Amino acid sequence: MSATLELARERVDEFRGRVAKLRECLHRVVVGQDDTIDSLLTCALTGSHALLLGVPGLAKTLMVKTLASSFDWKFSRVQFTPDLMPSDITGYELLNRDNSNGSSAMTFRRGPIFANLVLADEINRAAPKTQSALLEAMAERHVTVGGQTYHLEEPFLVVATQNPIEQEGTYPLPEAQLDRFMMEIHIAYPTPDHEEEIVMKTTGGSTPLPEPIFDRAMFLALRELVLSVPVPKNVAAYAVRLCGSSRPGDVRANTYAKNYVAWGAGPRGSQNLVLAAKAHSLLMGRTAPTTDDIKRIALPVLRHRILTNHRAIGDGVTSDDIILQLLKETPLA
Repeated sequence: MSATLELARERVDEFRGRVAKLRECLHRVVVGQDDTIDSLLTCALTGSHALLLGVPGLAKTLMVKTLASSFDWKFSRVQFTPDLMPSDITGYELLNRDNSNGSSAMTFRRGPIFANLVLADEINRAAPKTQSALLEAMAERHVTVGGQTYHLEEPFLVVATQNPIEQEGTYPLPEAQLDRFMMEIHIAYPTPDHEEEIVMKTTGGSTPLPEPIFDRAMFLALRELVLSVPVPKNVAAYAVRLCGSSRPGDVRANTYAKNYVAWGAGPRGSQNLVLAAKAHSLLMGRTAPTTDDIKRIALPVLRHRILTNHRAIGDGVTSDDIILQLLKETPLA
């Protein structure tokens, strides 16, 4: 048993060493934003998608491009606009003529979705029809064009951004698509010291993206390590209780949830809490997650899965307020 524990400790130490190198590479380009970077790493290391919310100028695009460069991934950026069509994302078929014999056949031209990391910039500006094309790729890891299914190469990660200020001419994401994102990550303004460093870095010339430090096989091995982390039963039970207490019609419902929640977190919320807790425990150098890991990642995992009612809007209560109250009142056992 001790030999097994020693092997597990060695694998965790190796994991932390590699992630430390990755963080160092990211911070050469991105100033501050430690929590955001850790959240993005958590999503990447669990094969999950992320939704970034922040005002313009907070380096959302730069963070995602730097992450892709560090992993040596194929990167695509799609600027979502109201006139964007599904084929602009998935690709399209066109009639191709063979000059050697004069025959013609339909040929599939792959769209930007065929990448390892796809940045969907201002995703809520596209029409629902276009959003649904992205949803299939996120959920099923494939796209269907002309009756033919094309599988996406692993790893495949979608990072979408939204501007929380300007909502005119936008199409709110349906709950089914929001639920496909592991985390909704809110990016705060930088501290004065960090902002000063940003100004000094960005006004003296361009900063090159980091050289790749992971190849595809190495990254997939790290991801397999995260997924293989054992989960204590009490940790899984706490994740289930936490999500159950957010559902107003559930017997486990918290009083705060009954007053302010229209719809609580579903089973995918419990699944993502446990997955994110696994990655967080490894990032902290531990071989198994605890309930503290669940608490640490609860806000970004649950905030987009809890829909507030009209009373909450009137009283100024947000989903973050509800989650913090649930964390206080949900028993650990």
